[in-house]
Amino acid sequence: MLFRWWPVIGLLLMIGLGRWVGRGPTAVDRYFLRDNTAIYDWRLVLLVFTDVRVVTAAWVVGIAVTFWQRRWRPALTIAVTAPAATFLVAACKQAFGRTKGATLAYPSGHTTMLVVVLGLLVMAAGWAAWTLVAASVVTALGMAGQALTYHYFTDTVGGLLLGTAVVAAAAVVAGCPPESVEPRRTAGVPD
Repeated sequence: MLFRWWPVIGLLLMIGLGRWVGRGPTAVDRYFLRDNTAIYDWRLVLLVFTDVRVVTAAWVVGIAVTFWQRRWRPALTIAVTAPAATFLVAACKQAFGRTKGATLAYPSGHTTMLVVVLGLLVMAAGWAAWTLVAASVVTALGMAGQALTYHYFTDTVGGLLLGTAVVAAAAVVAGCPPESVEPRRTAGVPD
């Protein structure tokens, strides 16, 4: 049940977080911004997970595999949802106006796109448990990379909330939600 409501809940949480953090860093953000030379090299390595070329390649592979499998609905969902999310995150950035440096920062577009593409790939894989675990690990690493470099940590949380809301909406609209949210049918009982 929560999955079907997550598009609304996730969007409301993202809006609430954006209003709460305002235009500057929070105490949590400052923790991630502290000068820590011991992890400096790792910050840059972690950016590979949100690199536009890597995320775009994963998106294209997802489209290609689902088309090859003749799974038209997931293929079309993957093809349309990621570009739509790009426009949505741009509109959100304009609406919130939070900057880091001279660039609009909330919600993190890199994090949003990573979450959207990985979520769509998980959907295409039939919500297999191992894909959820792998996507969660990659998402956490990507969020860390962005939070330690170009974004405030709360920007990445906003991107996570927006991205998961987009994926849940796309899955429900496309008729591809996880089986656990499908209505259960009882033998012998009419619908």
